[in-house]
Amino acid sequence: MAQHFNTQIISADSRQCYKELNIGVAKPTLSELNLVQHYFINSHTINEDVNAGVFEKYALEIANDIFINQPIAIMVGGTGLYINAFCNGIDEMPSIPNNIRENIIINYKEKGLEWLQEEVKSKDSEFWETCEQQNPQRLMRALEIVETTGKSINFFKKNSKAIRPFNIIKIGLEIPKEQLQQNINIRVDDMTKNGLVNEVNSLLKDSKLNALQTVGYKELFEYFNGNCTLDFAIERIKINTRQYAKRQMTWFKKDLSTKWFNAANKEDVICYLVNELKSE
Repeated sequence: MAQHFNTQIISADSRQCYKELNIGVAKPTLSELNLVQHYFINSHTINEDVNAGVFEKYALEIANDIFINQPIAIMVGGTGLYINAFCNGIDEMPSIPNNIRENIIINYKEKGLEWLQEEVKSKDSEFWETCEQQNPQRLMRALEIVETTGKSINFFKKNSKAIRPFNIIKIGLEIPKEQLQQNINIRVDDMTKNGLVNEVNSLLKDSKLNALQTVGYKELFEYFNGNCTLDFAIERIKINTRQYAKRQMTWFKKDLSTKWFNAANKEDVICYLVNELKSE
């Protein structure tokens, strides 16, 4: 799409922005990066606090720069919260002390999702009633805020939609479930062959950082900590990736303004976009 419209890409992937993460986050290849200018790729380090608010500010600035020379910018990626922040704005949340964040991460790793669910249920029952109860990142975020402020995360949500000075066209790409699962399995096997285990080993000393609480890394940290075999860790990466893909699809399908296409039908997507742009 970027080549067709002679424009640039803003990545909306919450992990590809980190310089230290490569194989496990499936960054664009060097040849792809050379074909089109990409932003939010290798833009930060794992020691920086990158969140949806940071992304919103970064992406809006880059979009404005692109619009100086091009009428269209392309945003791609699967981090729904980041895309929503760019499109609709985000409520300002309180900063979290490192010791609170690290303590929650440690307890989650040691005690699992059930512990995290019980903590949120007891300390922020208002959020618990309507939250994604199987999503550890959302639960940890809510727990961080209630332990820092004593207030529910809902207290800080104003639900006011930002008005952007540009139009937004949303395209969703999907493939058959069986093909998606096969692609995920093949991708994880390829990552393993290409050095994922060594990459994760090199990051062991930083395993508690928030940037590394992600699929493909946390499973192998368990292996290096002696809690499972390598084969088991690799299989867990495949399972957790499939589950994450399912959650992604659930998230994006809720947005009725998204037009969905089979990922193989590139020409259909271009035709749709050209017509949409003409009608603006």
